[in-house]
Amino acid sequence: MLFFVVFLLFSILILRLGELQIVFGDDFKREIERTEDITVNNPVPRGKMFDRNGKIIVDNKPLNAITYTKYQQTTQKEMLETAGRLAKIIDMTGKKVPIRDKKDFWILTNPKPAKSKITEKEWASYKQKKLTDKQIYQLQLDRITEDDLKSISGEKLETLAIYRQFNSGYALTPQIVKNVNVTDKEYAIVSENLENLPGVDTTTDWERSYVFGDTLKSILGDVTTSESGIPKEQLQKYMARDYSRNDRVGKSYLELKYEDVLHGQKAKVKNVTDKTGNILSTEVVSEGKRGKDLVLTVDMDLQKKVEDIIEEEMWSAKQQPNTSLLDRAFVVLMDPHTGEVLSLAGKQIGKDKKGHTVMNDFAGGNITTSYNVGSAVKGATILTGYKTGAIQPGSTQLDEPLRIASSPVMSSWRTFGRINDLRALQVSSNVYMWKTVIAMAGGQYRAGQPLPLDYSAFDTLRQSFSQFGLGTRTGIDLPNEMSGFPGPDRTPGLLLYLAIGQYDTYTPIQLAQYVSTIANGGNRIQPHMVKEIREPEMENNELGPIVEEIQPKVLNRLDMKESWIKRVQEGFRMVMQVGDGTAVSHFKNKPYNPAGKTGTAQAFYYGSDKSKYGTAVMNLSLVSFAPADNPEVAMAVVVPWAYQGNSGPSLNNLIGKRVLDAYFDLKKERQAKEKNSTEQ
Repeated sequence: MLFFVVFLLFSILILRLGELQIVFGDDFKREIERTEDITVNNPVPRGKMFDRNGKIIVDNKPLNAITYTKYQQTTQKEMLETAGRLAKIIDMTGKKVPIRDKKDFWILTNPKPAKSKITEKEWASYKQKKLTDKQIYQLQLDRITEDDLKSISGEKLETLAIYRQFNSGYALTPQIVKNVNVTDKEYAIVSENLENLPGVDTTTDWERSYVFGDTLKSILGDVTTSESGIPKEQLQKYMARDYSRNDRVGKSYLELKYEDVLHGQKAKVKNVTDKTGNILSTEVVSEGKRGKDLVLTVDMDLQKKVEDIIEEEMWSAKQQPNTSLLDRAFVVLMDPHTGEVLSLAGKQIGKDKKGHTVMNDFAGGNITTSYNVGSAVKGATILTGYKTGAIQPGSTQLDEPLRIASSPVMSSWRTFGRINDLRALQVSSNVYMWKTVIAMAGGQYRAGQPLPLDYSAFDTLRQSFSQFGLGTRTGIDLPNEMSGFPGPDRTPGLLLYLAIGQYDTYTPIQLAQYVSTIANGGNRIQPHMVKEIREPEMENNELGPIVEEIQPKVLNRLDMKESWIKRVQEGFRMVMQVGDGTAVSHFKNKPYNPAGKTGTAQAFYYGSDKSKYGTAVMNLSLVSFAPADNPEVAMAVVVPWAYQGNSGPSLNNLIGKRVLDAYFDLKKERQAKEKNSTEQ
C-alpha cells in the first residue's frame, strides 16, 4: 500500500511536470526571455548667446559633476546605504532640506520609534481597515517632534541631502547629485570608488557663464537649476513636450522667451532590461545636439559704455541737493528702420545683502516700468493736431497764461507770445499744445470763462498716441512687457495734461518706438532683441550657419502726410541745434546732426521707499535721433524722480549727450580700424 501511494504521487508529479513542459513550456520560456525597451532622454547644454558683432555674451561653463542613476530593482535601503557611503566622500553641508523630507528620512531610519508614534487603538483600527496606510503615515509625520529631527545632523543630514537627490530623478535617468563646487579631490575619490557606489558616476555638467558680468544680465534672463527643475506652474506644458521634471529651463526674459530654441535636442539612449529590471544592453538612439545659438541685436561694447555713463551721471547727481529719491535711469538705443535694439540699459541704486549702497542692473525696467515723461510726447500731439484739423502746419497761437474759471493759472515755463508749431516744439510751449487740444475737443478758450470740452478727445488723443507706440505694448521679443497706465478720470484740466505727457504713463521702450516712428517717416517698427538664430558650432566659439534671420516688422503706418512728419522732424532738429531750443546748450554743433525733444514732468514718487510715497518730484526724459537728415539711431532716455523742487541736474540731457557721443565715437573708431586693416 505504501509502495502504491508513493507510485501514485510520483505519477501525478510526472504528469504535472509533463504538462508544464509540453503544454505551457513555450509560454514560460517566453516569459523568462521577455525584455523591455526603456528609452531615456539625457539633457544637452543650452545654446549660446552672441552680440551683433559675434562676441560671446552667454556661454556654457563646464563643471565637474557627480550623478546617480536609479535602477528599477534598486530598493530604498540600497539607495540609503549608497547615500551614506557617498556622504563620507563629498561635502554636502549647507544644502537646504525641507522639513517634510527630514520627517520622511526620520521615519525611514527609525522604524521602531516611528511605529511607536501610533497608539494601540489606532493600530487596531488599521487592522480593521478603518485607517489606511496613508492615514497612518500622516499621523506619524504629524507626531514627529523637533527633538526627533535634531538627531538628523552632521553626516546624517548630508546623507539625507544625497538621498533626496537620488529620489528626485526617473529610473535609468542620470540625476545630478552635486555639480557646484565639486573639488578635484572629491571627483577623483568618487571615480576610484564607483564599484562600491552602485548607480553613482562622475561626468561633466554645465552652468551658464556671463562673459560681461552683470551687463544686460536682467534681460538675458535666468535658467532653473537641475535641483529645482521645471517650475510647477509650467510643469504640465513642458512635460507634454517631452521634458523631464528636473530639466533646466529658462525662467525669465530671453532664456524664457527663446526656450524652444536654446533647449536643444536631447540625447536618446535605449536600455533593454529583463523582467527584473536588470539592464541587458544599452543602445544610443541619437547623440543629441546642443541648443541653437542666438545672435542678439545688442552691441555689447556700446552697451557697456552706456551703462557706465548712466552710473557715472547718477552717482554725480546724488551728490547734489534735492536728489535723495533719485534711484534709477534708463536708456534705449535702436535702429529706427529695423527695430534692432542696439542697447537696452537700466540702472537702479539699491542695497546689497550687507546693507551697502550699490548700483544694480535694471535693464528690464525699460519694459516693465512706466512713468509720466512730460514734453517728449509733444511731437505726437502736434501730428495729432494736424490729423484732426485742430491746427495746420505753420498755424500760430498766442502763448499766454491760461486763466480758466475755477482753475489755477496754467502757463508754459516762459511766456513766448505768438508762435507757430515749429517754435512751439523748439521751446517746448505748453500753451500751444493746450490750445491745440482745446480745438481738438471742440472748445474755445476765453480768459476767465469756463472751458467745456468734448471728452471724446481723450480717446482721440490716446488712439493717435498708440499709433506711435505710446500707451500700448511695442511687441518687443521679451516677456512681461507692460503697456503703461492711462489716467482714470476725465476733466478739462486732465485732458490738457495728457497732451503734454503729464497724465498717462509710458515705458522707455515705448518712447524709443515713438521717436523711431517719427525718425523713419511714419512706420511703427517692432523692436527686437534677437537678430539671428544659428546652428551651434560644436568645435569652437564661432558662429554656425543661419537658421533664421529676424526681419523688420512694421506694426502700422501713420495715417499722416509725409510733409507733416518732416515738419515735426525739423522741429525736433531745432530743439537741439537752433537758437534757444531746450537742448541746444548740450547738443549744438555736434557733428552727428542730432534732433530730439526734451521732457520734464511734474510727478509723484512711488519707488522703494514707501515712507516717501506721494512726494512731488520731477521726471526727466529725452527722445532723439541722428543724423537728423538720415537717421541711423534713435534714443530714449528716462530719469524718473530726478529731483525734488523746481530745479536740479539735467540728467536727461547729460546722459543723452554722452550716449550719442559714445555711439558715434565707437562707430568712427571701428571705421578707422577697418580702414587700417584693409590698407594692410
